[in-house]
Amino acid sequence: MLVLAGTRKGLFLLTSDEGRRDWQVEGPLVPGWEIYHAILDPRDDVLYACSNTFAYGANVHRSRDRGQTWEHAEQLGLPENGELKLEKTWHVEPGRDSDLWLGGAPGVLFRSGDGGVEWELVTGLFDHSSRERWQPGGGGMCCHSIQISPDGAIYAGISAAGAFRSEDDGETWTPVNKGTAADFAPDDPFPEVGQCVHKLLVHPEQPSRLWQQNHCGVYRSDDRGDNWERLEANGLPSGFGFPLALHPRDPDVAYVVPEVGAENRVTSDGRLGVYKTTDGGASWGLAANGLPDPAWLAVMREGLAFDRLDPAGVYLGTQSGSVFVSPDEGGEWITAADNLPPILSIEVGEWQS
Repeated sequence: MLVLAGTRKGLFLLTSDEGRRDWQVEGPLVPGWEIYHAILDPRDDVLYACSNTFAYGANVHRSRDRGQTWEHAEQLGLPENGELKLEKTWHVEPGRDSDLWLGGAPGVLFRSGDGGVEWELVTGLFDHSSRERWQPGGGGMCCHSIQISPDGAIYAGISAAGAFRSEDDGETWTPVNKGTAADFAPDDPFPEVGQCVHKLLVHPEQPSRLWQQNHCGVYRSDDRGDNWERLEANGLPSGFGFPLALHPRDPDVAYVVPEVGAENRVTSDGRLGVYKTTDGGASWGLAANGLPDPAWLAVMREGLAFDRLDPAGVYLGTQSGSVFVSPDEGGEWITAADNLPPILSIEVGEWQS
């Protein structure tokens, strides 16, 4: 098993056998860059990293030799004659066939058909008629969630604009935010757009079911985002949080890490608490055996991930530089790494060759 930990000071690779209990750490790779998100593309074993630095701006690095050498995108940016400039790259996602998708700030989406050498702006989202109503969240106006659904739809989550769905391979986009609150806007608490989605996932085996961790609650949709049901106040200490993970086979199982709130972004109740639902969000229980308590930590929106083994593994990275692994679906947590730089993202993969 491979874990990719994107940090403020480069990318770290953690490896183990299928038992997922003994881990080795390699890195930092891409030193000097902040790695907001990194993946191993399962189609060809290429590593991709959303890389940002104050000196050289926003880019995407890629490695075809397991991280030994790296290249970066030669053409990535917004139209030179426009007012908006590319600020950060946030999330990279494998698409269908050979496509790659890339989300960034200010609320932009790119597509590559050549393995990340060049990127084309997705103008259907960039020129969306609602853009003037989008506002930057605390991390900027970032497109941080990209989901390629098995049923043909593509989803994008943007803070603070909301969730959008495309049925035509990215040409046009429909806001899908009905029932999602914007409690920070009391004059219009349920707008068409303007919600601060923190993380959005589609279930890999039930594509009509979407989950969302929002600035204003945890939500589930059973109709591809057309309607959302709010799910906290039933075992969660707070509806505020950033990361989200799903069970790869059971669409009723999800994991979140609540934080106190927008003005105090540390884990709830003075402990690192992962909360799990097994009934679609009707109830939540603490799954924290082995996690530090007491602890006042923060977990970023990309800091929680899951694998597809049986039992499924859950992976957690903190801003204080620790990686925790549960090889048994949240029953027990072990420490895979400590004292890394602040962790921005966690993803999992397996080398195919």
